[in-house]
Amino acid sequence: TDEVYGSIKRGSFNEDSILSPSSPYAASKASADLLTLSYYATYKCPIIIARSTNNFGPYQYPEKLIPLFITSTLDGGILPLYGNGLNIRDWIYVKDNCRAIDLVLHNGKIGEIYNIGAGNEITNLALTKLILKDLNKPNSLVRFVKDRAGHDKRYSLKTDKIRALGFEPIYRFKEALHQTITWYRQNRLWWEKIKKRSKEFKSYYNRQYNTTRCI
Repeated sequence: TDEVYGSIKRGSFNEDSILSPSSPYAASKASADLLTLSYYATYKCPIIIARSTNNFGPYQYPEKLIPLFITSTLDGGILPLYGNGLNIRDWIYVKDNCRAIDLVLHNGKIGEIYNIGAGNEITNLALTKLILKDLNKPNSLVRFVKDRAGHDKRYSLKTDKIRALGFEPIYRFKEALHQTITWYRQNRLWWEKIKKRSKEFKSYYNRQYNTTRCI
């Protein structure tokens, strides 16, 4: 995950950038990377590390921003957006990410790290408006809520290294987003089981957004 680098105001992180995770979750990922690298350094275990930007696509658990906001919009609910909504993420369609991982697995160099991204940086607010526009719903569904602790402002990765292996994203962001929205529209039974019948999901939602209304 790109979270291991922390937030960056300008420019982009490369594979040699210092790890500076902001949350316990990100720190656990950074720790896993360091442990993996130590096994390579000490025992020459054949490892390769891939650090991807934010993924999206079909079958993504609806706790994540894109599927949460798609399904909530389809249900006519509100969209709880952290802070001012100006946090920036680089999104990559899941099929492109899988292609990149497969490329690294077969053509990457043992002991190396590869950043994976598609160059689709966008604020959470702008992304939310794209979802609402696709579903022909008003922006008034957005509700700004208290920002969560350790919420990084911007992620951005340099991907020259994996592109040197021949990787190029195939899916255009807006087209892939539309495909994802269409999938959730056509597979309501799958996500409704999670959102409406899972006590764990309801507890997570209420805890994260400080509300008793699960949408």
